[in-house]
Amino acid sequence: MPKQKLSPLPSAAFQILLSLADEDLHGYGIMRNVAEQTAGRMRLGPGTLYRSIQRMLVDGLIEELAIALHDESDDDRRRHYRLTKKGLEVAQREARRHADLVDVARRRGLLSRRSSTTRSQPPDKGVKR
Repeated sequence: MPKQKLSPLPSAAFQILLSLADEDLHGYGIMRNVAEQTAGRMRLGPGTLYRSIQRMLVDGLIEELAIALHDESDDDRRRHYRLTKKGLEVAQREARRHADLVDVARRRGLLSRRSSTTRSQPPDKGVKR
């Protein structure tokens, strides 16, 4: 099977797509959203963010909106971004790829089932520390 151009997606690009999955955002909003959705484990700096955005614009995964949102017309410098149909498809494919990897990790005993309120930890496997 031929390798798909955008798979696996760089983690920064995937986090940006996740951020744009349910709302249009400007760059700083994306940065805040990524930090929030990863509980601070990933923080995108401006260089990484805007290089990723530029690449994703070229690849047709996101689009820049022509107008400001949410009454932010006072700051014309803010550029807002939206997920495209292609971007949604790529994000869904990447999410399935990650889900498949998590399933394998669970089958191999690297992860246990967890509730939505606990962070993943490797199973004990009877090893004393």
